[in-house]
Amino acid sequence: MSTTAGPGFDTEALRRGIEGETAAPLLSLYAPDAELRIVDRNDQPSRPKVLHGRQEIADMLDDVYSRDMTHRLERCVVQGDQAAYAEECTYPDGVRVLAESMLSLRDGKIVEQTTVVAWDE
Repeated sequence: MSTTAGPGFDTEALRRGIEGETAAPLLSLYAPDAELRIVDRNDQPSRPKVLHGRQEIADMLDDVYSRDMTHRLERCVVQGDQAAYAEECTYPDGVRVLAESMLSLRDGKIVEQTTVVAWDE
C-alpha cells in the first residue's frame, strides 16, 4: 500500500485512523459536509442509517471507539476520487465484525461513504 494515493488522500492516515484508540484521527479524514450511509442487520438497504455532517459522524465514531475492540484496515484501493476499503474488528470474546466501505473523495477528504457491516451472532 502506498502512503498517499489519489488527490491528496492519505491511505496511511486512514490506517492510523482506523487502527487508533480514539475516533479523532479517523474523523479528521471527513469533510465538514460528509454523508455516511450504513447498511447492516438493523438498517436494511431500503432504509440505511444516514449520518449528515462531521458532528453526526463523530457521535457514531465516538461510540464505536469507546467499545473494547480492535480495528484493523485489511485493504484499501484508491482510484481518482473514489476509494474502497475493508475493515475487520474483533471484540475480546472473539466476536468479529467486517465492514466494507466505498468512498467518494474531494480535496483528499471523504465526502460520501457507504458502509456494509456484518458481524458474528
